[in-house]
Amino acid sequence: MGSPSSKAPLQAFIAACLLFATPAIVLANTGLTSVSDAEQKVFRFNVGPNGYPPYLITGNDEPGGIMWSVVDEIGRRLGYLVEAHQFPHKRVEQMLVEGKLDGTARAKEWTERPQDFVFTDPIVKSEEVIFFPSDSPHKFEVIEDLFSLTIVTHLGYRYPNLEPHFASGEIKRFDVTSDRNVLNYTMKGQELDAAVSDRLVGQWILRQEGIQNKFRASSASISEVGYRIMLRPGMETFAEAFNRELANMRSNGELDDILSRYR
Repeated sequence: MGSPSSKAPLQAFIAACLLFATPAIVLANTGLTSVSDAEQKVFRFNVGPNGYPPYLITGNDEPGGIMWSVVDEIGRRLGYLVEAHQFPHKRVEQMLVEGKLDGTARAKEWTERPQDFVFTDPIVKSEEVIFFPSDSPHKFEVIEDLFSLTIVTHLGYRYPNLEPHFASGEIKRFDVTSDRNVLNYTMKGQELDAAVSDRLVGQWILRQEGIQNKFRASSASISEVGYRIMLRPGMETFAEAFNRELANMRSNGELDDILSRYR
């Protein structure tokens, strides 16, 4: 058995090992946290430079709107951090193909080559309807009801069910540059009879402007499509998981709660 003096170097050596081991443990723990952060799944979602209220709302500290709210909620449930990106419409499809974006809000019918992309189930129905000034004598139930009228439309938008009648002159088209102006011009223009707008978009604008009583929307629609999430190629598994969560939100009333905020 050694003497007390012979134990001192051994105790000093053990203390030194413990001293240097402590930072190593801290670094190891820090490394694990760093790896966890790096593995955070991110869903890159395009909301556009100006949004599309009430579906996509930009300009605030955080994006909002129907589509954003649903994607953000489902993304969270699937373990994704949803990032908002603001690319113009004309660049989005190429960026999806190149893998620089993961998704955007879109209807299949608004896409030239929908077969090149993956689509979720519809989140909400997008209806194009006719908005008349509240004191207008006109109505819309069938296309022929619009003959001889001048309709305010959005510059650059196509309306497949109306295009032949615009071309023939049976219905006159008056283009303006924003969804808001579609309704504002109709309200002020003496020669303008009605406006074409998405039902929810029109209702949102009237609500924001405080002029709900100035217009009435047709119950009949010119067109009706499912507004979905268009995903980059190869995201079929994500779409299946998204659809399951969307079905749950629809059945338990969560989707209706979101929609009610923007109607």
